[in-house]
Amino acid sequence: MNDSPDNLLAHLTTLQQSVFNVFKRLPLKSRALQGLLMALRAVCAASLAYGLGELLHTGQAFWAAITAIAVTQHNYADTLNLSRDQFIGALAGGVCGFAGAVLGGGYYEAYVATIAIVITGCWCLNVGSAARLGAITATIVLLVPAAGPAWSVALVRFAEVTIGMVCALPVSWLFSYAERRWLHN
Repeated sequence: MNDSPDNLLAHLTTLQQSVFNVFKRLPLKSRALQGLLMALRAVCAASLAYGLGELLHTGQAFWAAITAIAVTQHNYADTLNLSRDQFIGALAGGVCGFAGAVLGGGYYEAYVATIAIVITGCWCLNVGSAARLGAITATIVLLVPAAGPAWSVALVRFAEVTIGMVCALPVSWLFSYAERRWLHN
């Protein structure tokens, strides 16, 4: 068997599609229950992240809530993996966004260059899964109006994204634990 990364990716894609097909064939009641559990998981993670962001006076705690929703997945392992990618992407996007803000002086060309650099950089460092998340963070740093120095904006945005990830993980773990314990016994 060829264990190349492309072959592994093809197998994982096929497996993911098979799982989606199983969910599609579930009766409406089961799909509704799965959707409700996913919604509850996302709402709990987002509420915790937003509340913690507000408590810490981050300024725009909704970024923490958005991140919590974005990384919350159906199971804990997927949430953990996506959170890791989000963290790497947020770090790369924050650093590149800060550099773009300082060096580019608000020009659109600086924004385009920053996005290209963060995506290419993530791919070169073999974390391509974090590339678009890094680009999103850099976009937030560069295009969302904020008061204060560029380093402060980048740092606060990174903190807000980190809060979202940190809140999504325990919520996802608790839901996965509860589902294993109560729904599968």
